[in-house]
Amino acid sequence: MNKILLGKIVHYLLLLIGALSFLYPFIWMVSATLKPENEIANLSLIPSHITFDSYRAVFDKIPIVRSFLNSLFVSSAITASVLVFSSMVGYAMTFLSFRGKNLIFYIMLFTMMIPFQITLIPTYILIVKLGLADSYLALILPFMVSAFGIFLFKQYFSSIPRDLIDAARIDGSSEVMILFRVIWPNAFPALVTVGIITFLTTWNEVLWPLIVIREQSMMTMPQMVTLFAIGGSAESQQGVILASAMLLAIPVIIIYIFFQRYFIESMASSGVKG
Repeated sequence: MNKILLGKIVHYLLLLIGALSFLYPFIWMVSATLKPENEIANLSLIPSHITFDSYRAVFDKIPIVRSFLNSLFVSSAITASVLVFSSMVGYAMTFLSFRGKNLIFYIMLFTMMIPFQITLIPTYILIVKLGLADSYLALILPFMVSAFGIFLFKQYFSSIPRDLIDAARIDGSSEVMILFRVIWPNAFPALVTVGIITFLTTWNEVLWPLIVIREQSMMTMPQMVTLFAIGGSAESQQGVILASAMLLAIPVIIIYIFFQRYFIESMASSGVKG
């Protein structure tokens, strides 16, 4: 009994050490944003006195609120479109029969292995030819459908009984009605997972906005923070740079805290369906 108790103590102690090793850099960053500039080099987590000068400098130097609203709009629009269109494709791949369905699915899986950097230049040329540069459509249009979202939806939809779909068809429901009124209520964990991954990926995107957006009023928050940190506006003040990074991270942290249960549940279930 004592050996079992000792084993548990050692196990949890190792987990605690591992957790602290991951949390320390983040905690130090939070602490550094509240320190005077001359104390940031100190690795101590407790400042001599708390100051919000770094945050005030961020709001004074760049339109951080406007960039936050831009990112919120773009990320929300992409997330909504991915949920709708990717679930449509996932539904078709799961419950409809048509020629070439497997080939289309395999091609879609193949596209998941192609880095976005390879298709970046052709996509940029297309956006310019369409006259969409420096617009919200330039940020939203290329990401409205997600191959990963289609794959995850197909995996999850495969676990839904076909009898439920057949019963809805007998009642006269169209395929679109079946998707949104029957499938969606039964696929909430998958919707949350795809939504979280899509939102966070879009929120953190820097490269694409840097290429297609030049107007400051249209810049997303990651783009604005990146240019602020490396463009000289921060005047090499580490506290100001860290404060801007902290403001960028806060929405991501809040979203994950509220939806982590659904995210973990879906990744544990839908990811292994086949």
